[in-house]
Amino acid sequence: MRTLLARQRPARPTLRRPTPSGPTPAGLALRRPAFGRLLVAVLLLPLLALGLAVPATAGEAPAGDIRDRLAAVPGMTVTEEKPAPGYRYFLLTYTQPVDHDRPWLGTFQQRLSVLHRGEDRPTVLYTNGYTLGTTPSRTEPTRLIDGNQVSIEYRFFTPSRPEPADWSKAGIEQAAADTHRIITALKRVYGQAWISTGASKGGMSSVYHRRFYPDDVAGTVAYVAPDDVDDREDSAYTAFFRQVGTAQCRDALNAAQRELLVRRGTLEPRYAADNAARGNTFRTVGSADRGYELGVLDVVWAFWQYSTEADCADVPGAGATDDQLYAWLDTHSGVDANSDRSLAAYTAYYYQAGTQLGSPLFAVPHLKGLLHYDTKELYAPRTYVPRSIPMRFDRGAMRDIDGWVRHHAERILFVYGQNDPWGAERFGLGRGSSDSHVYTAPGANHGAKIAALVPAEAAAATADLLRWAGVGPTAGGGSAAAAAHQAPPYGELDRAGLLLEQHRL
Repeated sequence: MRTLLARQRPARPTLRRPTPSGPTPAGLALRRPAFGRLLVAVLLLPLLALGLAVPATAGEAPAGDIRDRLAAVPGMTVTEEKPAPGYRYFLLTYTQPVDHDRPWLGTFQQRLSVLHRGEDRPTVLYTNGYTLGTTPSRTEPTRLIDGNQVSIEYRFFTPSRPEPADWSKAGIEQAAADTHRIITALKRVYGQAWISTGASKGGMSSVYHRRFYPDDVAGTVAYVAPDDVDDREDSAYTAFFRQVGTAQCRDALNAAQRELLVRRGTLEPRYAADNAARGNTFRTVGSADRGYELGVLDVVWAFWQYSTEADCADVPGAGATDDQLYAWLDTHSGVDANSDRSLAAYTAYYYQAGTQLGSPLFAVPHLKGLLHYDTKELYAPRTYVPRSIPMRFDRGAMRDIDGWVRHHAERILFVYGQNDPWGAERFGLGRGSSDSHVYTAPGANHGAKIAALVPAEAAAATADLLRWAGVGPTAGGGSAAAAAHQAPPYGELDRAGLLLEQHRL
């Protein structure tokens, strides 16, 4: 199963519904009797020194060098500074409660980075939904608004994982509270408008954060974010693979995928031997044979996720050698991708997919008679998570998110790629959502960006982003002014950002 996000199924805390006057602060119930408030106060006293009981409020931080100002934020530690052209770049950790509803149960250190442009600039909050990249990089919104960028590591991705790990605390509401506390803490340094963004699982995470804390940021740009409202209904994915690209390309991909199974007697032992030579094991998925079949099931999905229709010319044809087929599998699925060592980095993703986010399934009639396992059972999040970690799927989690987007969402841009399989189930807007749009980039894959939209839509999306961020001459000038907006040129940090996203998606 491709990682875009993760799948999960542990028990999750009851979702807190924001009141009409605004979201509930992390860790506090809507109402408590006097005795309960007193008890909580007593229990939280030891945490005051850690800055956990009450997040730092927006306002003036001590004057001085930006490194000193960041270090002065309660709970924040600056661990390293690295060079970044045109910016200051810091790696930090922030003390977070394992359970925001019961902060006295313990803490962990969450990693983040700050790409500092200036306190007078707006700030972009970015997460890829996985581990933190520690090379300076810039997202598209950060470049467009010429702002600061705060990037956070998603909880339970190492090293931002409590020990021991209580996986029931790896859900979307706990992660949203992490983001809320970091934004609240850093607003004392960065007091201008904040914009949140992320791609794929990061795009989903940015929406989830807005659902629980809608007023933390002025706007959100969510790239290629799936919305799996009903995990039992996946016909949209099957329909996608029946129409994406040209019939000639689809037929070539299906034929090559089928040939990988026809030649299984030769290629699977080679797959097992290569992994054994690298010291890889398959305890999580069960065997090298199961790992091979998972890789074959992934190969067409991965092609459309990362490649374009122009790459159909490179799909191995009827006369392909074993070497050519095997190399193609390795290019798109990764020969070692289903090994224990590779999967360990994504346990938190698959756990989330199998407990809250949902996961895709699609029909493969052209592989009939060649599969060793039941696809519905094999191609599922439970396959990728060690059995020592319990999982239980919560069918209400994504329905809640989807309902909020349709009935309450404000100032969100959704950007999808026309040929991206993850966009088969996507967010939609409703009568209650406002100042929000869903865009599709023609011919684009899972790396779709605002820049890939048709010119009029790119200008409109940029105008909204600049307006929300309160920057530039377009703060009320509309699409025409946005088209004339001179963002900093595309450069080294932007290339690093694209490489980071391609690695994580």
